[in-house]
Amino acid sequence: MKNMLEASFPGIEVILSNYPPSFPKRLASKAVPVAQTGLMAIIVGGEYIFPRLGMVPPPWYYSLRSNRFGAIASTWFLGNFLQSSLQSSGAFEAVPMIYLSSVCFKELKMEMVFEVFSKLKEQRFPGEIELRQLVGSKLPGPAFGKNLDAVWS
Repeated sequence: MKNMLEASFPGIEVILSNYPPSFPKRLASKAVPVAQTGLMAIIVGGEYIFPRLGMVPPPWYYSLRSNRFGAIASTWFLGNFLQSSLQSSGAFEAVPMIYLSSVCFKELKMEMVFEVFSKLKEQRFPGEIELRQLVGSKLPGPAFGKNLDAVWS
């Protein structure tokens, strides 16, 4: 999609970035690897950890210990799945940046930032043709050829 927009509209820089999830989801996604590592440490060294804490190992520990490889693999895959689902917001925001520079003023740059499409608002993903039309309708028209009647009179 990025290449399509940049090829269709020269001068547009399309920046792809992730829309940040809400704060509780971000916080939970940071806690998942800690819990994942802790559970794997308990699976591997639980027979030493529980007695040091003065505890008798719980019954679920023995079922995890009987199949260590499967328990560690399941912890790894489920933890990674949970973390990636917490970090994903499912958002798609099309916000092109247009840099217009002047030949006379080398340092003059004008930025135009505008929202074209929001998946969060529309509750759907745009099609390629629709997105091209939306961006084209938001762009200013070419200045070449305008006000020719004033020049020729």
